[in-house]
Amino acid sequence: MSIKDYIEIVEAAKKVIEANSNHIFYPTEIFGKGELLNGGECDKCTSDDLERLDRNSKNKEQSSSDWGNTQIVSNKIYHGNNINLLSEMAKSGEFQGKFNLIYIDPPFFTKANYHAVVNVSDENIKCLAYGDKWKNGKKDYLVKIAAGLLLMKEILAEDGLIWIHLDWHIVHYVKILMDEIFGENNFVNEIIWTYKSGGSSRRRFSRKHDNLLVYSKSSKYKFNPLKEKSYNRQFKPYKFKGIEEFEDEIGWYTLVNMKDVWNIDMVGRTSRERTGYATQKPEALLERIISASTSEGDLCGDFFSGSGTLAAACENLGRKFILCDESKLAVESCIERMAKKDASFQVFNELELRDNISGVKDVAPKSEIELCENIKQVEVCIHDFTSYSICPLDRNEIKYWSVGFICNGVFNEYQTIFKEKNKVKEHCIIEKDFFNNRKTAVKIVDLFGNSKYIELNQVTV
Repeated sequence: MSIKDYIEIVEAAKKVIEANSNHIFYPTEIFGKGELLNGGECDKCTSDDLERLDRNSKNKEQSSSDWGNTQIVSNKIYHGNNINLLSEMAKSGEFQGKFNLIYIDPPFFTKANYHAVVNVSDENIKCLAYGDKWKNGKKDYLVKIAAGLLLMKEILAEDGLIWIHLDWHIVHYVKILMDEIFGENNFVNEIIWTYKSGGSSRRRFSRKHDNLLVYSKSSKYKFNPLKEKSYNRQFKPYKFKGIEEFEDEIGWYTLVNMKDVWNIDMVGRTSRERTGYATQKPEALLERIISASTSEGDLCGDFFSGSGTLAAACENLGRKFILCDESKLAVESCIERMAKKDASFQVFNELELRDNISGVKDVAPKSEIELCENIKQVEVCIHDFTSYSICPLDRNEIKYWSVGFICNGVFNEYQTIFKEKNKVKEHCIIEKDFFNNRKTAVKIVDLFGNSKYIELNQVTV
């Protein structure tokens, strides 16, 4: 490709952005007991909650920034088109120039489809996670990437860094785009992530690394040098004056500034952090990126979020996160992963997508879920998941279910029951006070990312 081709790609990307009309991302869920509705200011819900949500969703004159004006929790997960979301963020004072770190792991232009592996009744089933096939080839791919990068530049802080994770298929093309959009002088590093996993070939050397391009928005970018072990010759102590040495099971070493080749294992098949999602990256890799680029409390974003590794690493390190993905499977994987960490976060859906998915406005009427009451507690029992089928499913296809209440069309999670050892419990115990004057519901999610809400019968408190 010539330089002229790259200029045309950037211009085409700008036209994509200009053609982008207003998009509404509407809040649908809140997870995290610590920050539910600012201490419960919406405890008393009316029967008009769902109708209000429908009315607001249909109001096309609603401000394009309404999707982001709920400050209940800092962390957010968006289900929708990332260009649409980035376009709205770039116009919003809430997000413009506010991201201290943006990490993206887009498709690698492999011309293949990728799957998540789910286990149903001890049988592994593949379901599509995302496609990496492009109708008009490389140009379509690069226009999409360039449009995203132009918008990400708008929301990146002056001292922020953007990391884009690629491999040999397309990294050299994207490097030129990054030079064009962020400026050659703002190139910081190319990190080589090397690993053991992957195949081999008799026709070439085995491909055992990915490429991470790092760019800044200005010369004022934040960078925290990290240290790594450098083993002494023959693993013996040097005993040089003024040099601090350490010993481990391998031998003696000193600590030096980290280099640009990182050896970190991929997520193993038996790893605790494994989600089954295609191309999942290890938390250790993202933790290293976050530690080098941000301080505690900083805002990090990932607009190709996949299984949510960036969010998991942010939660581990005390950073805030915003995720976006177009795949319902990816979004539900992120929700489950962060709920297991007891993270506080809010979920948004794009208005156009809400018309085609099971959302909070689609709550099923009064259910036959059994509520067994005593003086202080209520046992919520689901005896037959097939009665509330999202698609034809049985108990073995349930990923998790949550009990919560609905206020202003938003499902507020209170307790979540996860699948463990290929089984999901059919009951949970809830304090009776939780049901006081609230419209309560259960959310059921299957292994394929489908979800459904079922309204519960009233409890006498």
